[in-house]
Amino acid sequence: MIEKVFTLEAISPLDFLGAENVNLKVIEEIFPNARIVARGNQVKVIASAIEIERFTDLFNVLLEHYARYGALTADYIKYYTKEQKLSPDDPSGTDVILFGHRGNVIKAKSANQAKLVQTIQEHDLAFVIGPAGTGKTYISVALAVRALKHKEVKKIIITRPAVEAGENLGFLPGDLKEKIDPYLRPIYDALDDMLPPEKQKYYYENRIIEIAPLAYMRGRTLHNAFILLDEAQNTTPMQMKMFLTRMGANSKMIVTGDRSQIDLPKSQRSGLIDAIDTLKKIKEIGVIELTKTDVMRHKLVGKIIGAYEKKATENNEK
Repeated sequence: MIEKVFTLEAISPLDFLGAENVNLKVIEEIFPNARIVARGNQVKVIASAIEIERFTDLFNVLLEHYARYGALTADYIKYYTKEQKLSPDDPSGTDVILFGHRGNVIKAKSANQAKLVQTIQEHDLAFVIGPAGTGKTYISVALAVRALKHKEVKKIIITRPAVEAGENLGFLPGDLKEKIDPYLRPIYDALDDMLPPEKQKYYYENRIIEIAPLAYMRGRTLHNAFILLDEAQNTTPMQMKMFLTRMGANSKMIVTGDRSQIDLPKSQRSGLIDAIDTLKKIKEIGVIELTKTDVMRHKLVGKIIGAYEKKATENNEK
């Protein structure tokens, strides 16, 4: 048996080992033949040479993970050991996008979601179309956060057209921001899963993450940014053209939308549909279509979408 001492430098033992040593208990389950003792900022391991080597590999990757994401949970530890993945920088064969701050692993959960991740890696501009619940907004926000964390971009800009979905903005209480924020709630919810509150506050205050109505994009050129236009089916062709031409150097854009939820006047052509038709011959632009089979909400959601699609088809045939 060999004894080796590992030191936690510039890391709180409570953060690394977990409240009531919950993280340490998970590690002990992974190494049942080793004796592991934690005192202060040191972890002493007594085990065979092979186990010491395995423990060292895991300990180092957990240190890297903590340095990159600022958090460590039992779920993270289980993920690394289950996947036999010893580098937080390289997904190497997995479809993990990033680690949320609550211990959740954010990853593509369907073949089409995986295609979305691949498409945005290969293209600077991608259109993502699909019904509600397919994860198009959530995955897109996750890709933006990952790009920011990996220093691939300097800021994230997320926007939506402020189109009234059967409701009148003028009757909502508050100033313009307070009127618009409910329309942007899905974006905030996604970010809540991915970033701790104090980090979000820092990003918002320093304009590293901007969330704003589409009209605020006019006249800007967005360099070194990951830009997401959500609910793009509710843009007009002129709004879409305005948005797409904001793209600056070293930037990526994702445009998401749902053809079945257009809230524009019936006489107004959707900017999303118009853009896909107009730009379809530009090979550098990616297009991904998600379907009801990609729905990640309650199982009834997929059936509901299917029923409405069937009804729309029948009405078109009449």
